[in-house]
Amino acid sequence: MDGKGWTNWAEGVAFGLENGMAVIPYALLKHYRKLGLSGSEAMLLIHLLSFRQVEGIEFPSMEELQQVTGRSISVIAGELQKLMKEGFISIDGDNDELRDIHYERYNFSGLYSKLGSYLAEAAKQSAQGQDKGAFAPDLRAAAHHSGAAAPDGGYGRPAAPGAGVEAEESRSLFSIFEKEFGRPLSPMECENISGWVDQDRYPEELILLALKESVFAGKLHFRYIDRILLEWARNRVKNAQDVKNYSQKFRNGGR
Repeated sequence: MDGKGWTNWAEGVAFGLENGMAVIPYALLKHYRKLGLSGSEAMLLIHLLSFRQVEGIEFPSMEELQQVTGRSISVIAGELQKLMKEGFISIDGDNDELRDIHYERYNFSGLYSKLGSYLAEAAKQSAQGQDKGAFAPDLRAAAHHSGAAAPDGGYGRPAAPGAGVEAEESRSLFSIFEKEFGRPLSPMECENISGWVDQDRYPEELILLALKESVFAGKLHFRYIDRILLEWARNRVKNAQDVKNYSQKFRNGGR
């Protein structure tokens, strides 16, 4: 490389530095596969960290994430769902009372906890005389310390029947909700849908019926849908026929 080439190289480096640098845990780059992450999921975490550190954006929109990753919003939503479900990230909410604004931010304490547990297990096994060059600690042990679910379903247990089906159901629900809302869903909204499926165990049919009710009522927002689902759960409404019977009973004044 001649003098001009070195000058151009230096200018390029300087330009890059002026645009900011993100500090990424080397353990994430080196061991993400051992934590059960795909390359695209690890890269999504890196983008989230970079948005916070370089641009000061603690809760990037789905469109911003789509722009930097080049992937569809539905794929990004599915990856965020997995990261939140497995405890790598969470979402914190707070209120700015002076400006009367509610804002959200990603919390990475789960990621750091998992990395710390993995490295601790690595050091422990290394100290016990394992081959350092081919060392690969058991993910189940790291998952046990950090609360992560191992690839087989977690903590040495077989994967729950239908776990993959639930993930597919959530992704299809994302698409249907986005179509009805006429816009991409926010990460918090995706988390709401995931919670209905994974935690509350609402059938997909019931969630779609609640969405339909909110559309007919002209109240298309998540709080209203959540109230419908909660009301149905209290009254043991579990399927379309139950919804029909409950609605008829409600119209008849509870008789």
